[in-house]
Amino acid sequence: MKAVEKRAQAKAEYNAFLAVCPSRQLLDRISNKWVVLILCALGGDNSARQGEVANADGPKAMRYSELARLLAGVSQKMLTQTLRSLERDGLLTRTVTPTVPVTVTYELTDLGLSLHHLTRGLRSWAQTHMDEVLANREDHDARTR
Repeated sequence: MKAVEKRAQAKAEYNAFLAVCPSRQLLDRISNKWVVLILCALGGDNSARQGEVANADGPKAMRYSELARLLAGVSQKMLTQTLRSLERDGLLTRTVTPTVPVTVTYELTDLGLSLHHLTRGLRSWAQTHMDEVLANREDHDARTR
C-alpha cells in the first residue's frame, strides 16, 4: 500500500495505531496534564482530594484567574495555549462579558464534558494509586543500583 493510500485509510478509519492518523494528534493533545486538570476543574472536580467524593455541583464556568490559581505551577503562557487549543477543538467555550474590567469565562461544551468523564477517572486513579507507584519506584531503584 502506498503512503497516500495509507493516509486515506487512516483518515477514513481513524486508527490511532497508524502513524498518519489525525486521531493520534488528538490523543497527544488530550493526554497533556494541563488538559486533564483543566477539564477536571471545569467539570466541577476541583475540590476533590484523595479518598473524597468529587464535588457534586457538576460542570461550571470559571474565569481565567480562577483556573490559574487552582492549577498550581501552570505558567500564564501554558494556560493560555491550552485553553486556546481546547476551544479550537470544541471542548470548551470562551465567553467575554463587556464589564470593567472585561470578564472572560471558560465552560465545557457537551463534547468537553464527555471527555471530562474519562479524565476524571484518570485523575482519581492517579491520586488513589500514587502511594503504590512511589513504593514500586523505590523498590525498582533499590534493585537497579
